[in-house]
Amino acid sequence: MAITKASKQKNKKNMAGVTKDSLFKKSPAYLYILPWVLGFLMFQLYPFIASFIYSFTDFSILKPMTFVGLNNYIKMFTADRLFWPSLKATFLYVLIAVPGKLIFALFIALVLNMKLKFINFFRTVYYLPSILGGSVAISILWRFLFSRQGTVNVLLKTLGLPSADWLGSPNLALGTMGLLVVWQFGSSMVLFLAGLKNIPTELYEAARVDGAGKTRSFFKITLPLLSPIIFFNLIMQTINAFKEFNAPYLITQGGPLNSTYLYGMMLYENAFSFLKMGYASAQSWVLFIIIMLFTALTFKSSPYWTFYDDGGDF
Repeated sequence: MAITKASKQKNKKNMAGVTKDSLFKKSPAYLYILPWVLGFLMFQLYPFIASFIYSFTDFSILKPMTFVGLNNYIKMFTADRLFWPSLKATFLYVLIAVPGKLIFALFIALVLNMKLKFINFFRTVYYLPSILGGSVAISILWRFLFSRQGTVNVLLKTLGLPSADWLGSPNLALGTMGLLVVWQFGSSMVLFLAGLKNIPTELYEAARVDGAGKTRSFFKITLPLLSPIIFFNLIMQTINAFKEFNAPYLITQGGPLNSTYLYGMMLYENAFSFLKMGYASAQSWVLFIIIMLFTALTFKSSPYWTFYDDGGDF
């Protein structure tokens, strides 16, 4: 019995020593991830929870916070004259910008997948707009290019074509602003190009033997095998389009006639121009729910149009 008790105590000491040693060995790993954990807690999780709480309050920097329940949400859907026009403009913007960007990115990826001279140089050049496109300077340049006396209209007049009020017409302003997003196709293009590189050439050779042309091969081979990348790009680019702020704020200031007054700009003005932090928090949660619903519907539909090599899905 004495030997058994002694052995048990010895085993406990050994286990304690092993545990301390393992924790000591892992401590550098915890130190490495500590900055990310602190950043996540301070700049993501806390604002996420705080905004949800603020959405039920009349919170402003200049006065004490008071609880108002669902009043912010009721006001948003029933009394805010800018809410529905802004939401409509945002959905139209998403429908213009996202398909245009994905189609153009896929087209450029197909071109850059060809065996051409100096192809690496062209790939670098075509990626540059994505690096520069979101900057303030490029947005201001876009406003200059499409103004009444801008470069685009001057070029049209030189060619004998009629000019247009690209940013002053409610029918043209939103589409013109969407072109800026289409121009930033580089990130989507790189993903499409990587996907094209991974498609086995044997499939195209077999299709040629069976008499399939380039168009049929594109729809029967290229698109199905690129569908996972299309799925990923569709979700990411739609989320970015719903959150768009720079373009309407810097190019059109929401005009003309609020045709480009996107949701992100409305949210920003309520929060930082009118200091309605509680109301802006409620608006941000409505946007979050819209994005979540779109993402859920896209995932739900993916088994019907997304093809995976292993036959699986998410």
